[in-house]
Amino acid sequence: MSIFALKRLWLKALTFATFATIAMPMSGRAAERITGYFPPFKDFSVSVRDLEIFAKDGTIPADYAGLAKQTAPEQLLQLREFLQQRFEVSPRYVSQFTNSPLVEKLLERLGDSIQADSRRNGMKSIRTGLIRAAADKQQGLTLINFLKQFPGREVNLNLAEVFTIYDNLNELLKRRDKTIVALDRIAESEAAIAPQLDFSQQPDLRRAGTFRWEKRKFDWLDRSRNRRVPGDIYLPQTTATNPVPVIVISHGVAGDRTTYGYLAKHLASYGFAVAAIEHVGGDANRFRQYFSGLAPAPKATELLERPRDVSFVLDEIQRRGQSEPTLRQVNVDRAGLVGHSLGGYTVLALAGAEIDFDRVKRDCNPNRSLNLSVLLQCRANELKPQRYALGDPRVKAIFAINPLNSTIFGKRGMSQIQLPVFMMGGSDDLVTPAVPEQIYPFTWLQTPDKYLAILERGTHFSTQSIPNGEGIFPVSDDLIGPDPARARVYTRALSSAFFQRYLANRSEFQSYLTAGYARSLERVGGGARNLAVAGGNRELGLNLVRSAAAEPIVQALQQDSRAPKLVP
Repeated sequence: MSIFALKRLWLKALTFATFATIAMPMSGRAAERITGYFPPFKDFSVSVRDLEIFAKDGTIPADYAGLAKQTAPEQLLQLREFLQQRFEVSPRYVSQFTNSPLVEKLLERLGDSIQADSRRNGMKSIRTGLIRAAADKQQGLTLINFLKQFPGREVNLNLAEVFTIYDNLNELLKRRDKTIVALDRIAESEAAIAPQLDFSQQPDLRRAGTFRWEKRKFDWLDRSRNRRVPGDIYLPQTTATNPVPVIVISHGVAGDRTTYGYLAKHLASYGFAVAAIEHVGGDANRFRQYFSGLAPAPKATELLERPRDVSFVLDEIQRRGQSEPTLRQVNVDRAGLVGHSLGGYTVLALAGAEIDFDRVKRDCNPNRSLNLSVLLQCRANELKPQRYALGDPRVKAIFAINPLNSTIFGKRGMSQIQLPVFMMGGSDDLVTPAVPEQIYPFTWLQTPDKYLAILERGTHFSTQSIPNGEGIFPVSDDLIGPDPARARVYTRALSSAFFQRYLANRSEFQSYLTAGYARSLERVGGGARNLAVAGGNRELGLNLVRSAAAEPIVQALQQDSRAPKLVP
């Protein structure tokens, strides 16, 4: 995928993320021209009408013919497509979604670049343009219609600030590419020197195990917090008397118990009890109510309540096991955790990572990062700075998928974790980008049992199960990425191996936690080995490295001195 295409995707994700504060539509004339200034150079001006004509049929105004000749035809085509890209959201949805103060500072920063008349900060006008465009039933929310609905006569672009953001994004993506290439080489070296094992003659972890299981719904009340914790528990059917380890799955923002239901079933088929829980303060149902105006926005205290939900479920399984035979064999003292995105933060906190309030204060005042997940991490600024005891000693291993942690934990917080950690990310993740949120944190971990898997071409949504038309957020195919079915296969196989090794203590599964096994999964799945970052290949690849890779990864990260100060 080209850097231009990735910038286009980042802008889609940014548009999605910047629906963050509410504004009533403002009266006044819609924008007619886009002007730009870059002191001390000459200003430029283009009419919104000319830009609309270009988007529709490719006609370029004569004044810009020379500039167009210097631009590759495919980039002009991509620009036209992006100008017309329609986001299918209702104005009510936009209004409710923008009611949260989560990204207000980002909007304010964008307002420094996209300004209203008299070159005022354009934050309020940006809000209004989004809502007006979404309310336009004929054209909907597109970039062109946003410009047409922007209040005032002009949209003023501060090109100095625009170019700063553009250059930072450009360097961020280049650095991402270089790091993924380096990671690919490290994994290739690991695979070459490791003993070769014929995995076709070994148990196939892509497929379901031999255990039958039964699924039970629960809805338990934590009276100490007056908080419900619903979910599904998958119990393997066994006649053995040995205790059954338990795995708890924590979903991300606006997820629910079904988001990783496929993984819960798979792990249960390998003999694990699995509890897929819902965090009611930020689950899918809460967001449905929020967008309908029936509930307030999730609170910053969710950062504390989510880990407590997991500990409560472990407590409740143990308590109920004293009287319920089906729960009696579940061993909560050997618990594993799976978490995605904010759920990744949740399981890291339970594993012992501590919030670094000094780092949060430094990174968030102001937050000038292009890392979208920092917007959420900065909500820790609203908590009272103190040490929160969120870790749970019953947790023995964690599997974190697309976790966010670079600001809220940082190096100091992540270094507190001493138990086995498997971290999975995606090279094209625009919400919790791989370099700051998975690759750097992997090097910070002090545990000797740590693993890093990166899905080449994987996104923030690759491993989730998202029913068509039922998601809370408008997630396009571009944001889901290529071959999500294969991404789920990788997730099933690698998590099964990890928990067999570190929860069931079966050392024979250590061989699956290697670059060689990752390569075998790719070959079976049809994955391509030559890195797509540069070549445009749409295949979904997989790299897996272990703790020994941390030092060469650090060296690779330090090589690019031009990299912007957007990651640790």
